[in-house]
Amino acid sequence: MTKGVGGSTAQHELAQIRPWAHRAPVIAREEYVARQEAARALLDKVGADSLIVGAGHSLRYFTGVAWGATERLVALILPRTGRPIMICPAFEIGSMLASLLVDADIRLWEEDESPFVLAAKAAGEFGGTLAFDPALPFSAFGGVRQAAPALRIVDGAPVIDGCRKIKSAAELALLSQAKAMTLEVHRRAAAMLQPGIKASEVRRFIDSAHRAIGGDNGSSFCAVQFEQATAFPHGIPGDQELREGDLVLIDTGCLVQGYNSDITRTYVFGQPNDDQRRIWDIEHAAQAAAFDAVRPGVACEHIDQVAREVLQSHDLGPDYRLPGLPHRTGHGVGLSIHEPAYLVRGDKTPLAPGMCFSNEPMIVIPDRFGVRLEDHFYVTENGGAWFTEPSPSIDQPFG
Repeated sequence: MTKGVGGSTAQHELAQIRPWAHRAPVIAREEYVARQEAARALLDKVGADSLIVGAGHSLRYFTGVAWGATERLVALILPRTGRPIMICPAFEIGSMLASLLVDADIRLWEEDESPFVLAAKAAGEFGGTLAFDPALPFSAFGGVRQAAPALRIVDGAPVIDGCRKIKSAAELALLSQAKAMTLEVHRRAAAMLQPGIKASEVRRFIDSAHRAIGGDNGSSFCAVQFEQATAFPHGIPGDQELREGDLVLIDTGCLVQGYNSDITRTYVFGQPNDDQRRIWDIEHAAQAAAFDAVRPGVACEHIDQVAREVLQSHDLGPDYRLPGLPHRTGHGVGLSIHEPAYLVRGDKTPLAPGMCFSNEPMIVIPDRFGVRLEDHFYVTENGGAWFTEPSPSIDQPFG
């Protein structure tokens, strides 16, 4: 039996979990102010007078308001100079005052009024060019444009992504905690596996374990795949049962103050056969090569190419052909589980200190199995630094 896989029970493993002892501090109010100042500087560079940011991850990033988007417009109007404006439904004013962590002029709209007229008027107070949050729905874009046809609207992504892609020390600490918690949950999930267990049972355990260890709301997502189902990057319908000798692929994460973990482990329940071992070792080498190539100034697409070159040296691929790597090598991560930039051909964004990425150059053997090892790293002045240490071997996936 692979070391650390099986031999325990869900009840025993869950009973051993304790709330995370060394919790990262909350984001300070001063950091939200600094984020807004960084956005103002980028507004100047793109020639916009103000930025509109809708409810969601970016609104939380700039204001601390952790609201999801709905059909009702909730938005920040951030001017290049001047006091920010919050657009908010009137009946939500109490919740807004309790959530907002920055100074702003709150402007309210009633249910029978157009929030787009209010937003367009607010933006117009600062000038004629508005940078628009690309995460806002088209209905919001159309509503603002109709309310103020003379208002010039430009893409706000360079401003929002320009701020969010570089993580502060406080953000790195939150990301580090989330990933460390999920790796511990992975370890305990592997230990409780037994023949005949269903993938749904493992998912329920992982959700309970994430809750017990201190994730914001249990698992933020969870994929559990056995043997042939591992050949599909995001699984297939059905509830597989585990058998001796099956490959197990578990991809899961949690949130800590909104910041994401996203870690995948692949190992064998039992003894690995020669094919499983060979592909696992190639995957491990590709992940390591991608990490070793990380340097400030290197283009994101280069990291993807380095991983593919390892696979091609073993007659896998090339490009996205199977057997081989069917998707990008990695994605940015932060408040969003997938966010710019991306480790993929065509993304020429230069790596810079503070950027954070997944590293997951999955190998798929069609109709048989797949192996994905996913850990995250952040860029430093000298190269990459792991948030979590990768699996050392297929025989000892957790060391």
